[in-house]
Amino acid sequence: MADAPPPFHATLLSPRHWPAWLGLGLIRLLAVLPPALRLGVGRFLGEVFARLPGARRRIAARNLELCFPELGPAERARMLEANLRDVGLMLVEFALGWFGGARAIQRVAVSIEGLEHLQRARAEGRGVLLTGAHFSHLELAGRLLVEHGGQCVAGMYRVHGDAAFEWAIRRARARYADRMFRKDEIRATVRYLRDGGCVWYAPDQDMRGKDAVFVPFFGVPAATITATHHLARLSGACVIPFFHRRLDDGSYVLRLEAPLAGFPGDDVVADTARVNAAIERMVGEAPTQYLWIHQRFKTRPAGEPRVY
Repeated sequence: MADAPPPFHATLLSPRHWPAWLGLGLIRLLAVLPPALRLGVGRFLGEVFARLPGARRRIAARNLELCFPELGPAERARMLEANLRDVGLMLVEFALGWFGGARAIQRVAVSIEGLEHLQRARAEGRGVLLTGAHFSHLELAGRLLVEHGGQCVAGMYRVHGDAAFEWAIRRARARYADRMFRKDEIRATVRYLRDGGCVWYAPDQDMRGKDAVFVPFFGVPAATITATHHLARLSGACVIPFFHRRLDDGSYVLRLEAPLAGFPGDDVVADTARVNAAIERMVGEAPTQYLWIHQRFKTRPAGEPRVY
């Protein structure tokens, strides 16, 4: 049964939430713009963001330096500029994914590859972990899979720090996601998977938690959560890598790969490394659309210096 929209409480009208409501209003406005205008606004915002100095630019530049040491400084600089411009498109893609109407979503040009892998697992009654990554269009891609691919998909998420923003986003996701599980709702997620459910999540951020191991990401030790291994082990679900990218013409390609063979194994570190390797392949196909502004290597192995 799909999640019910969260109830509204009068406390959400408190002045401390007004900045969040203003931001949400602007995001909702982006969602109702005509497609060409929405794309133009996204590109304009990207140009502005790409020219702003600040911590996010430095973080992205450092990540590219660590992950692509084989590239020269000029090539990495071009990649950085393209990646920062992509942040503007990310904002309008989140707006469309959260608040776009059904007609607007149906107008998005998208092709879906490998849907048979998901359909086969569902026909066998197996749960599915759709394992993806933090690309700029991840929220929109999930909705496209539901509404264009005809799939019933749940998600895992972190609670937003502002209660008004949390209410609005949960309400938006309730329109198309079958369920939304907080990252700490492990038992409920396992039950859902055991019942043959499909859960989509992205384990590629540094969560700084105890359930993480250091495994390579572009050759750099990265603190990576082990949830993929444990959820698959506890539920019997198969793990299907889920990749998505935006083409130059503004259309999207979603790709579901074959389930990871022999997953989970007996070695949690080896399994987590396999997940990172799959994500690395995804990033290699669309590197400028990945969220390099995140401090992916913030947590370092004991004795290693900070990189940011």
